[in-house]
Amino acid sequence: MNTDTHAAHAHDHHHDDGHAHSTFSGYMLGFVLSVVLTAIPFWLVMSGTLPSKQITALVIMAFAVVQIIVHMIYFLHMSPKSENGWSMMALIFTIVMVVIALSGSLWVMNHLNSNMMPIHEMTGMK
Repeated sequence: MNTDTHAAHAHDHHHDDGHAHSTFSGYMLGFVLSVVLTAIPFWLVMSGTLPSKQITALVIMAFAVVQIIVHMIYFLHMSPKSENGWSMMALIFTIVMVVIALSGSLWVMNHLNSNMMPIHEMTGMK
């Protein structure tokens, strides 16, 4: 290898390696979005602003999904261009798993009282 080839190669350190990179401002934007996406649902529950518990639960679920996507984009650096699109497949898989987990959790919480506390035990009937 001659000196010209080595010198040309030495300056080529910033090549596209297929990974998404972030800056300090990118991390701070992700952090601020995370705080806002946590504070709004907390405020909704504590203030009782929404008229029903079902609407409140749906809004909180929507905020949870958005927050997971924000974390994946800003902290896990997932984008459709990185890793030849495989990170987009990971995003789709994560969304499907979150929907399953959230809907299952809501189903369990909704039916917990009726499944765990039969009516005859609550009223003292035999």
